[in-house]
Amino acid sequence: MTSPARIPGAVWVTRLIFVPLMAAATIGFGLVSLLFSLWDKSGRQQHAIAQTWARVMLRIACSPMTVINPERLRQSGAAVYACNHLSYMDTPALFGSLPFQFRILANHYLFRYPFIGWHLTRSGQVPIDQSSLRSQIAGLSRGVSTLKSGMPILIFPDGSRSTDGHIHRFMSGAAFMAIRAQVPIVPLALVGTHELLPMHTYSLAPHPLKLVVGEPIPTTGLTTKGADAITRQLFDAISALYYEHSSLTRPVQVPEETTSSAL
Repeated sequence: MTSPARIPGAVWVTRLIFVPLMAAATIGFGLVSLLFSLWDKSGRQQHAIAQTWARVMLRIACSPMTVINPERLRQSGAAVYACNHLSYMDTPALFGSLPFQFRILANHYLFRYPFIGWHLTRSGQVPIDQSSLRSQIAGLSRGVSTLKSGMPILIFPDGSRSTDGHIHRFMSGAAFMAIRAQVPIVPLALVGTHELLPMHTYSLAPHPLKLVVGEPIPTTGLTTKGADAITRQLFDAISALYYEHSSLTRPVQVPEETTSSAL
């Protein structure tokens, strides 16, 4: 599948309008978040700032968001929220849509960026380095500690953005954390961000977005030996939600296993 068609002149519109506005919003909200971090030890106020930043980013991108099955987001207590990963715009789409405070499990390199990295560090987000199994386990263990403290975690189980808009294999880290913390996994399907900003594309194409919330998958009583089975269940749940609401046709056969041996 090729990338979604770009409107003629979209690159220049992105460079001259979208990018400056988004950069200004990121710098502005990042500075405010840093200021609030001086006294906001709980991260609640910083999270509210991040949610406002995310909604502003979606407004700049002219991409309205619709949440389907929002009542499934009202459960209390910690949970792992697992979502497919399509675009750099996934993060603002999720921060702008989830109505509660949470932490993200994010690639460690993001913490090096000015403003975004500063906010991630000061607001207590969880870095993970996927360069080795040992570093992956260390990051996931930090996520388990966050869950046990009562804070929900958001994770992209595919580990990287999809290049073609389809859902590919999941790593078992989400299931590992949920089982270790004995909390449910909530499947989330994000639709439309690939059309808005595909991987390796540098122009925005405004597009309506959807966040489809699935039924929680319980893990109570399971051990980490069941992580692969839970990961397959999660993959099937997110795939069903995604292809029900996406313009893409679900492939007859997935060319690789639905789970990866890597965490």
